[in-house]
Amino acid sequence: MWKLDASLHVPHWRPLLPDPAAVLAFSTRRGGVSAAPFESLNLGRSTADDPAHVAENRARFLAAAGASLERLATAGQVHGARMVEVTAPGHQPECDGLLTTVPGLPLAVTTADCMSLLFTAPGGVAAVHAGWRGTAEGMPAGALAALCTRTATAAAACVVHIGPCIRGCCYEVGPEVAARFPAVALRRVGNGVRLDLPTAAREALRAAGVPDASIHDTGACTACEPHWYFSHRRDAGRTGRMWGMAMRNVTD
Repeated sequence: MWKLDASLHVPHWRPLLPDPAAVLAFSTRRGGVSAAPFESLNLGRSTADDPAHVAENRARFLAAAGASLERLATAGQVHGARMVEVTAPGHQPECDGLLTTVPGLPLAVTTADCMSLLFTAPGGVAAVHAGWRGTAEGMPAGALAALCTRTATAAAACVVHIGPCIRGCCYEVGPEVAARFPAVALRRVGNGVRLDLPTAAREALRAAGVPDASIHDTGACTACEPHWYFSHRRDAGRTGRMWGMAMRNVTD
């Protein structure tokens, strides 16, 4: 898995324990055809970008990852914790996570500050969108449980990758949000509190049985890196969207 620039088809940082059973990728904002403020690899149809540009960007990203647009499965995200198993391409409404045991079926979730999580287990993969609401509602551990149940796999045999998202360096939240998270995921700065979603996810996954060594974090903050990432908060909503994508290899 890597930070993938579809214009170059090469990773921009070190590989994070590539999984021979799966194709795993997080997109950046680079390598597409969209104009500002969606420059340039905007993958989100919910934006005001030209739909033809979004379609071209999606095709480029999937081709770079060795996947097919015709086989794509996406989630109609609602900031919840519902998982859906998919066996065929298409859009799944009212859910924030997808899982599959079908080889060659790419699963994509959309983000622009929220956290994307990619899961692998023997025989299956999952892609998950988790903002503060979904994380507070237990999405990281819930997605793990769904994948483990479907593949008859123990949590200790799963691997999880945490994608670019807004992090504790930038993500100030109110007391009503902070109250829903463990202290280890919070940091007081002046009169405010900042939330680190990856820390909250890691704690939940550890408690559910995933070894710490099997949880891999890109470490990237969307708000800090405008050259690489879209950020809904930084750009006041006028921005593009990125993907976290997981696909089980046909040879698995």
